[in-house]
Amino acid sequence: MAAMDTILCHAHFGLVFVITLLIYLVSTSATEASNGGFSVKLVHRNSPKSPFYNPSKASTSKPQSPVQANNGQYLMKLSLGNPQFDLYGIADTGSDLLWAQCVPCEGCYKQIKPKFDPKKSSTYSDLPCDAPECSLVPNSCSTQNVCNYDYEYGDGSVVRGVLAKETIFLESTSGNGTVALKGITFGCGHKDTGVFNQDDMGLIGLGGGPISFISQMAPLVGGKKFSYCLVPFHTDPSIESKMSFGKGSEVLGEGVVTVPLVPKDDTFYSVTVDGFSVGDKFVPFDSSGKVEKGNIFLDSGTPPTYIPTDVYERLVAELRKQIPMAPIKDDPDLGNQLCYKTKTNLKGPILTVHFEGGTNVKLTPTQTFIPPKDEVFCFAMIGDDSGVNIYGNFAQTNFLIGIDLEKRVVSFKPTDCVKD
Repeated sequence: MAAMDTILCHAHFGLVFVITLLIYLVSTSATEASNGGFSVKLVHRNSPKSPFYNPSKASTSKPQSPVQANNGQYLMKLSLGNPQFDLYGIADTGSDLLWAQCVPCEGCYKQIKPKFDPKKSSTYSDLPCDAPECSLVPNSCSTQNVCNYDYEYGDGSVVRGVLAKETIFLESTSGNGTVALKGITFGCGHKDTGVFNQDDMGLIGLGGGPISFISQMAPLVGGKKFSYCLVPFHTDPSIESKMSFGKGSEVLGEGVVTVPLVPKDDTFYSVTVDGFSVGDKFVPFDSSGKVEKGNIFLDSGTPPTYIPTDVYERLVAELRKQIPMAPIKDDPDLGNQLCYKTKTNLKGPILTVHFEGGTNVKLTPTQTFIPPKDEVFCFAMIGDDSGVNIYGNFAQTNFLIGIDLEKRVVSFKPTDCVKD
């Protein structure tokens, strides 16, 4: 998801590509954070380890979901307060604010798990209006001198509540024990509306802005950097993935390619794409030949990739030429998507993303064609002329991706995230 205070309103995900791939970070007991990095597990929503596991719906086959508009995110688990309260929030590199739905929550979206009750936590404290953090979000001051926030996302969702500080806990899977992060600023939501799923208990803003979870934890974990490896949505539900933070999270080794971050906005991890290749056929990002710096940003909270309609149509035309199958026509569930009827995913072609400086990232059909229903695979990109271009999480799967805000680079390493 993208924060509205940093971009113009972007169209919602659309009635496309919708596979419920909700992933969680797992944590338990606590030790205080030191100046070292740590990593946390990502668990598939349908895993028996997930609190949302439903045995009646579990299946050893590839997961499926009806075509919807609000699924495809990854959920990250952390714990708030004392006593600890488990929170499953959307892991979102496209926004900054960390927030949870709190009691009371009148007019909020439906949530099936309990909401956080700040009155029950001994480590919770509201922030006053003159707190420096208050100026980092759209705010207003209550009659009790408490900082209220009003935070809007590009899809039209709006969250409102009280800005506060709390102790947050994350379990380490690298042998360093559970990490306690004291004095983390977060939003205690009391009026949250929009396109959230009933399993979403909040959102963890992993953007680059000063109030983001990444920025706040940086001094405690040895650096403003993190990495993640997202498993494809069709992975066995019991398979776990991992997100790492701080020192030791760097992406290194054979096959790593690095792309410079463009300082276009504090929140967004913007990079420059010169164009794409379908097989050997190059399709420029801009048919005029002019390439805007930072023309797309990485967003783990948005499933498909959004690109200008012009380049999308040229990509689709080239894919039609190179795929020796007739696309599906006149299916009202699929709209105008490029889709093919096949029992297994397409064999090709490879789609190469050409970043500035000659850096190339090759995407296989696993990352570019997504099955919205049985035996149907659709191109996982959307043409959009809002001016907001998004490198979505479908295209990020099966890469170890490192974002280093100190070196100002993004690194990609082809990785089997199921095994690693």
